[in-house]
Amino acid sequence: MRAFLILGLLTLTACTQPPAMVGPITPQAAAAPFPQLQPLAPLLAQAQAPGRVNAQTAADLGSDADRLRRRAAALRGPVVAPDTRARMQRSIR
Repeated sequence: MRAFLILGLLTLTACTQPPAMVGPITPQAAAAPFPQLQPLAPLLAQAQAPGRVNAQTAADLGSDADRLRRRAAALRGPVVAPDTRARMQRSIR
């Protein structure tokens, strides 16, 4: 039964008109030339070329990762200091 309901709704939406463009096309846009198509082979060759990572880049990334790990370790501590937590617990009782 649900399948027929979904199929009916999809059929109704397929019969609607597509929405109009948001605004009129300006004369500058209408007169603009089409973009030039670029050959795909040089782009694919560039994507498959070896990377530019060298020893210095690897060292920089390693130091950044170490710094982020230290920062994450510092954030893992308690949010509220133990003495403040004890004082809060005493106030609740």
